[in-house]
Amino acid sequence: MAQALGEDLVQPCELQDDSSSLGSDSELSGPDPYRQADRYGFIGGSSAEPGPGHPPADLIRQREMKWVEMTSHWEKTMSRRYKKKLAEAPGDPQWMETIGRDLHRQFPLHEMFVSPQGHGQQGLLEVLKAYTLYRPEQGYCQAQGPVAAVLLMHLPPEEAFWCLVQICEVYLPGYYGPHMEAVRLDAEVFMALLRRLLPRVHKHLQQVGVGPLLYLPEWFLCLFARSLPFPTVLRVWDAFLSEGVKVLFRVGLTLVRLALGATEQRLACPGLLETLSALRAIPPAQLQEEVFMPQVHSVALSEQDLQREIKAQLAQLPPPRPQARLAGAQAIFEAQQLAGTQGAARPEVPRIVVQPPEEPRPPRRKPQTRGKTFHGLLTRSRGPPIESPTRSHRSSTSFLDTRF
Repeated sequence: MAQALGEDLVQPCELQDDSSSLGSDSELSGPDPYRQADRYGFIGGSSAEPGPGHPPADLIRQREMKWVEMTSHWEKTMSRRYKKKLAEAPGDPQWMETIGRDLHRQFPLHEMFVSPQGHGQQGLLEVLKAYTLYRPEQGYCQAQGPVAAVLLMHLPPEEAFWCLVQICEVYLPGYYGPHMEAVRLDAEVFMALLRRLLPRVHKHLQQVGVGPLLYLPEWFLCLFARSLPFPTVLRVWDAFLSEGVKVLFRVGLTLVRLALGATEQRLACPGLLETLSALRAIPPAQLQEEVFMPQVHSVALSEQDLQREIKAQLAQLPPPRPQARLAGAQAIFEAQQLAGTQGAARPEVPRIVVQPPEEPRPPRRKPQTRGKTFHGLLTRSRGPPIESPTRSHRSSTSFLDTRF
C-alpha cells in the first residue's frame, strides 16, 4: 500500500503542450501547424507529428478490434426503436434549447465539432435529444455532452446513444439524474478511501475546507474527458468500460496524490483557492498515458474494498436506504409505492397538513381582592348577591363549578 500510494512523485520532465479541448477562432483559422490535425482529430494538437512515445501499430490495431467486437452485437429491436421513436421524434423544447447552447462547447478544437452544421455537432444533438426522449424523467445533464462527444468520435450516433444509455444506467446509475444522489454518495466514499490511503492529504483537505464536491463531480461526471490529455482519456475509458467504476476512484486518488502527495506541495497550498488550483494544475508530463496509467493500476483498491465502503456509507444515510448505489429519491419513492400496490391496496400518498396558528388570547387580569372578601367582590361585580349554598353542598362543589 505504501509503495502504491507513497509520497514519492514522478519527477516532472519537460512540459509538453496538451491536446486541449479549449481554444479560440484564431487557432482554427491560423497558419500551419494550427490547421493540422493530430491522430485523434484535434487541430493543432501536440500529437500531430509521430514520436517515439506513441504506442506501436499492432497495439493500436488490437485496441481497435476490441472496440469492434464490443459494438458488433447490438440488438435489432433497439435499432428500430431508436430510428422510429427517438431519432425522428421532435424533442422537448425545454431540453432542446439547453442542448443547443452546449453543442459548440464540446471539444471545439476537434475537426468533428468545429462546424455547427457538421456531422459532429448534429450527431451530438441527435444523441442528447434521444436520451431526453428515452428518459424524460431525467432529461438532460450538461456532463453528458463530453461523454457523448467522445463516444461519437468512435461510433455512429445510434451506437453512441446506446453506449451512453449503458453508462448512465449500468455503470453510473443515479449520476445524471435531477438530484445526483449517487455523485454525493461516491464523494463520501472517495473521502473515506482518501482517509485510509492518503491520511496526510485527507487531513490537509479537511484543514483548508476543500470538500470532494468542489472537484470530484467534474472528474467523475465527465469521466475525466476534460481533465486529462486525450490519449490518457482513452486509456482510462478502456479500463473503465472493462473494470467498472472503481477505475474512476483509482484515477481520482492518483490525481490527488500527484497534486498534494508531497509535503512541499501541501505547504505551498495554505488555503482553499491554492489547493483547488493545485488539483487543476498538475504538470501535463505527469499525466501522459505511459507515466500515468501504471500509477493508476498500482492503486490498491479492489471491487470488494469499494463495495464494502459503499455499504458503510449507505448505512449512515437516513432511511429509506437503497440496496445498490443511489438511483435517485424519486425512484426510491416509486418503488415503495409500487410495493404497496401488491396487496391490492391503493398506495397512500403522503400528505402534509399544516394547522393554522391559534389567535393569541388577551391576558387575563387578576381581580383586586386586597382588603376585600370574596363574597363582597361577587356582589359588586355581578349585581345582586348570590345565595350561598349550604355547608354540605359547598363541600362537594369543585372550584370549576364556581360562577364568576
